[in-house]
Amino acid sequence: MLQFSIRAVLVLLAVSSSFLPAQQPATEVRALWVQRGTLTSPGAIRTLVQSAKAAGFNTLLVQVRGRGDAYYQSRLEPRAALLAGQPVSFDPLESVLTDAHAAGLRVHAWMNANLVSEAEPSALPAHIVQAHPEWLMVPKEIATDLWDVDPDSREYLAELSRYTRAHSDRIEGLYASPLHPDAANHAVKVIADVAARYPVDGIHLDYIRFPSAEFDYSHEAITQFRRYLQPYLSDSERRQHDARAKREPLFYTQMFPQRWVEFRQERLTELVTRIRAAVKARRAEATLSAAVFPDAEEASARRLQTWDDWLNRGLLDVICPMAYTTDAGVFRSQVANVRRLAGARPVWAGIGAFQLSALETILNIRAARQIGTQGVALFSYDNFQNANRDYLAVVGRDAFGE
Repeated sequence: MLQFSIRAVLVLLAVSSSFLPAQQPATEVRALWVQRGTLTSPGAIRTLVQSAKAAGFNTLLVQVRGRGDAYYQSRLEPRAALLAGQPVSFDPLESVLTDAHAAGLRVHAWMNANLVSEAEPSALPAHIVQAHPEWLMVPKEIATDLWDVDPDSREYLAELSRYTRAHSDRIEGLYASPLHPDAANHAVKVIADVAARYPVDGIHLDYIRFPSAEFDYSHEAITQFRRYLQPYLSDSERRQHDARAKREPLFYTQMFPQRWVEFRQERLTELVTRIRAAVKARRAEATLSAAVFPDAEEASARRLQTWDDWLNRGLLDVICPMAYTTDAGVFRSQVANVRRLAGARPVWAGIGAFQLSALETILNIRAARQIGTQGVALFSYDNFQNANRDYLAVVGRDAFGE
């Protein structure tokens, strides 16, 4: 009985200690991911800034490129459909920047790099899926069927859409391919345009990855891979392989599976490299960050996202692992591993607060501090506003001392 009482006291002490004032770095980043649905009116933006400020957050990651559309004044992509009820003069990003900067909050433009559409494509002629369906990634499963189909035909986009809907449990939507030179150029231009024209404190990249290792098997992707391999093949090998490829369009990817993996990884890294150069050339002080899968090996093998290499090359200023787990032990392990791999580069621990209680989120924030991260980012503000308006206040009071 005495042993049980001592154990109970120890548990109570451990739990209660989590509510004591935490050791908070003076420069700790306290960020909120803000989804595009909150950026649809000046009133919603004012509420966002007021709520974040009151709860002690100091950074907003606002989604201004969600699905190949713009929540700002863009010359390169169509205005978001959710803004249809607002006057054309309304600029969500400008509004957030004005209100947030006045309140002392930093604003990072959260931009989805490769994900450009829901499974059901936009009907706008100017949207990337309609204007350039040839830029879209193709899954291996239907690549042969689409090989000789004209990308400008209705059949091509309809088949990609059908496949994506049928696999919505693991594919978020339609992706533009970094293997297609024109698609990569467009992504760089869109991101550079925001960095050039808006006083953002940073650019936050999301979906800077492939949906899975089963992508991209589009005609242009395979063509690019064949060109990539040419210096490594003799004239005889090229003739033999080209003959096989006429009958079997995916032959090169099957003949050189490891090089196929490396080729896709390298092209994605090249896209990050170009984005960094473009952002820094236009706004040198802007922080370039990226949301990534926390397990580096899984990210590399399954998403072709070699973020540990990006850090080693100095391509990112901050890494933000999406440690979206309900298991506190797993969260700590994931963040600690990223912290170790990041070396001197800052880490913002991404917390899946949408699936956690306020107490669980607070404990994760404290764990991230103990591990030595430079900040945290909670996903997402919109969930709290829709489901539990007191959530941010509780987290602010008990995690930030507000």
